[in-house]
Amino acid sequence: MDATDFPHDLVQTQAAWNATYNALTAPRPHDTTALRRRLLLLSVRLWWHPYWETAPSAPAARSELRQLARAQGAVRAA
Repeated sequence: MDATDFPHDLVQTQAAWNATYNALTAPRPHDTTALRRRLLLLSVRLWWHPYWETAPSAPAARSELRQLARAQGAVRAA
């Protein structure tokens, strides 16, 4: 599967999920309730995104999406 096959909003949502998760796991995070709620909301958006109905192998594609969003986040941080 090519990374360009993922819709932009899906990659953005995964990147937001990663950022929220990292904020929640930081030492002494502020407003953990809001972070947990956001993580839950983003998880639902990721899980039920219409793209997964057309993905040839959803488990493999989900893994690739996580890796892609992580790699893009690392490039932005550098």
